[in-house]
Order: sequence, then C-alpha cells, then structure tokens
Amino acid sequence: MSRRPLPTSQEALQILSAKRTRPQRRPPPPAGKGLGKLVRDLDEKFGKGPGALQARWREIVGAEIARRTEPVKLVKGRNGGASSLEIRVAGPSAAIIQHQAHDILARVNVFLGPDAVQKLRIVQGPLRHVPEPPAPKRRSQPLDAAQEAELAKSLASASDGKLKQALLALGRGVLRRER
Repeated sequence: MSRRPLPTSQEALQILSAKRTRPQRRPPPPAGKGLGKLVRDLDEKFGKGPGALQARWREIVGAEIARRTEPVKLVKGRNGGASSLEIRVAGPSAAIIQHQAHDILARVNVFLGPDAVQKLRIVQGPLRHVPEPPAPKRRSQPLDAAQEAELAKSLASASDGKLKQALLALGRGVLRRER
C-alpha cells in the first residue's frame, strides 16, 4: 500500500475553508447559581432547622441556659401536628431546665417563627464541649509621665535585662490597679 500524499498548503486552505468546525463546548454554569433559588424555596417551605438553632443557641436562650443545654433535633409534627424540639441537658440541670421550658419555647419560637415548636423534649446526657467565646481584651491606659518617671527612678539601681523588664511590667500593672 502506498501512502497518500499530504495536501499542499493551497489544498489545506481550501479544505479548511470548506469544512465547518464545531463550536467550543461551554463549561457548565456554577452550581450555586441554580441552587440559590432552590435553597430559598426550601427554607420558606420547611423553615430553619436545628443547624440554625445550634449556631445561635447562645443568643436564643441566653448564656446561662446555653452553658447547660444544646439543641439535638427539631421534629416536625405529622399532618400539621405539634412539632417538638429535643435538647440535651447536662446532668442534674435537667430539673432546672424543665422549670424553664416555657421560657425556652417562647425564645425558640421568637427565632423560628410563631408556633414553630410546641413541645420541648429534654434528654439528659453529656454535652459536646463548645468553648465559650473569649472575652474581649481591654487595652489598659498608659501611666502618666510622673508615675512612669517614679517607677523608672525606683528601678534605676537594678541591672538591665529580663528581670528589670518584668519588674517594670509588674509595677505598671500595680499602679494601673491603684487608679
């Protein structure tokens, strides 16, 4: 078998001008573009779930109750029946939480919507540890020049180094507290 000869550059141009090429494939649209409307519709239909409660539990029920409890699941009632919220309570706090059930339900319904939850189911058990947010640090006010000079004068005889720096920091802290 003999090989077919390659076309000349003129023939190649003629072939390419006569042939139509396929358009380049478009990439699919981002998934978030189509999901946004679906998620909004589902949120309107089914409302906020236990994930929203978990994320904002401290704000909803307050710091004292949130330290002893955590939401576990939100159960929708069948055929429009009463829905219930199951919360886990740490140990002997269950009796206290039982007495505050009405207040907890009222606060949860403010967050989820009117009559979203009608029953509160309390389950005793260990809480998963949620670290409390750290308190914001307050910047301390600097000492005035006279106090700073007096402190430096009292430590003038100490040799320079880490000990002197630590004593300066301690002295500043003591003088700030006295104010």
